[in-house]
Amino acid sequence: MEINYNITEETYMEFYLFQAKNSKAIRKSMMTQRFLTPLLYLVGAVIVSYILDMHLSIMGIPFLIFGFLWMLFFPVHFNRQIKRTARKMIREGKNEGVLGKHSMVFTDEGLKETNATGETKVAWVWIQDLKEDESNFYLYHTGITGFIVPKKDLMNVDSIRSLLQDKISTHR
Repeated sequence: MEINYNITEETYMEFYLFQAKNSKAIRKSMMTQRFLTPLLYLVGAVIVSYILDMHLSIMGIPFLIFGFLWMLFFPVHFNRQIKRTARKMIREGKNEGVLGKHSMVFTDEGLKETNATGETKVAWVWIQDLKEDESNFYLYHTGITGFIVPKKDLMNVDSIRSLLQDKISTHR
């Protein structure tokens, strides 16, 4: 079976966001930043109120409000930052093999992915995981890298999902 698809900058950013949302290390970092920062604001309020000899409530209320807003809006900021970083990475160098038209052929032995710069062959045994979101399939051949297959370019998403699940589970 052969499929043809196009990897756009947006598709690549979706992969990058998917990685961030599903990485334990990145989720831990995000949670730390989201909740530790407001705690530091409160400590700052205590210090400032002590230094200025003001009642804690005078300094505490603005710091609490700012801390609450930080916790509320930090995930949006974090996702924007991830998108910005992905966009910069994709625009940094020559990425003809990453973006653009791709073709993938599934065989009994593995898959062969072809793009503007060449082809990559990977045996099914080396595909570690199949993950997906609403937009894409992600075929991981390492813990952090893999093939991106946009669902919008596929004729029958369910049959591709079944084929991939079958091939990957058979060769584990």
